[in-house]
Amino acid sequence: MTLSIETPAFLFSATSLILLAYTNRFLTIATIIRGLKNTYDEKENISILDQIKNLNLRLTLIRYMQLFGVLSLFLSVFAMFLLFLEHQLFSIYLFGLSLLCLLISLGISFWEISISVQALRMHLKDLIDKK
Repeated sequence: MTLSIETPAFLFSATSLILLAYTNRFLTIATIIRGLKNTYDEKENISILDQIKNLNLRLTLIRYMQLFGVLSLFLSVFAMFLLFLEHQLFSIYLFGLSLLCLLISLGISFWEISISVQALRMHLKDLIDKK
């Protein structure tokens, strides 16, 4: 199998867009947590603590999503560098590893989205029950 220098470059646009989406999710959740903490300081409602715990788990998952996304991009660039130096075999392994990191990042993203959906369903449960 041969790998051209353009192949790892294809990951650049996809990975950068994914990282941007992850960062937006992180910032949104951080804003929600700050608001919930202010509300908790005023009311000390236990359900707010449960929401904050859920959001904290999601922040942790987003951090790992970002870690594996950045690692994927780094390994892809390193694979391109090795291709530039004409080290075909090592670049193939590094590119494969970068694809694996991207898969891990996407898998964690799916997990985080699942948690988000469950939390929204629990939040809307009382409205659905009234209907």
